[in-house]
Amino acid sequence: MVTFVPIETVQYPDEDGKPMAEGDAQRKALTYCTETLSLYFRSRRSDVYVAGNLFIYYEQGNPASVIAPDVFVVFGVNSDDRRSYKTWEEGDRTPDFVLEITSKSTRTQDQGAKKGIYAFLGVQEYFQFDPTGDYLQPALQGMRLQDGNYSVIQPKETAENLLILHSESLQLDLRLEAGQLRFSNPATGEKLLSYEELEEARQAAEQRANDEAIARQAIEARMAELEAQLRQLKGES
Repeated sequence: MVTFVPIETVQYPDEDGKPMAEGDAQRKALTYCTETLSLYFRSRRSDVYVAGNLFIYYEQGNPASVIAPDVFVVFGVNSDDRRSYKTWEEGDRTPDFVLEITSKSTRTQDQGAKKGIYAFLGVQEYFQFDPTGDYLQPALQGMRLQDGNYSVIQPKETAENLLILHSESLQLDLRLEAGQLRFSNPATGEKLLSYEELEEARQAAEQRANDEAIARQAIEARMAELEAQLRQLKGES
C-alpha cells in the first residue's frame, strides 16, 4: 500500500546543518556582491530580490529539488526577507542572474550539476568567480542561456590586470581588476560600492572637508594678521 504525504506537510529545511567552510577571499567576495547589488536595486524593492547562500526549492513536494547559489537576483518579485525561496510561491519566478564564488573544492558542482540545474531552471546568466585564482582562468567567466544551453559571454575589454564582462540581466558590468571583482555602471564606468566602502568614502569626504575648513581658517587668520600689520604701518607713516 502506497502512502502519500500531503504536500502541505512536506518540510523544506532552511539549512542543511553543514558549516560554511569558505575562506576569507570567498567570504569577502560574497559579502561585496550581495551588499552591492542590494544597494543598487534598493529603489526597486517591489520587483527585485537579491540574496545569497539561500536555498531555492524548485519542485513542490520534493525537498530534494534544491540548490543554493552563492549570489542570485530575481526580477519580478519583491525584496521581502525569506528563509528560503520556493518557486511555486513566487509565481514560478526563478533567478535571472546567478554568480558562484568558486574554488577547487566546489568546481565539480559549479561546472557540472549546478550548471545543468541553472539551465533547467532558465537562469539567463551564470557567472563564476575564482577569487584565489586556484583553477579558473580567467578567474571571472560568464555564460548566457541560448536555446536551453549556455554560451560563453565574450569580454567587452581585456588588458593586463583587467577583464570586463557585461550582464544583460543586471545591465551592469562585472570587472576583474588586479584580482578584485567589482560591479560597475557601463554608462559611466563608476564602480559600485559596498556598505563598508560607502562609509569609508563618506568618512574620507568628511575628513577632507574638515581639513579644508581648517586650512581656510588658517588662511583667514594669516590674512587678518597681515592686514593688522599693514594698518599699523600706515599709522606709523
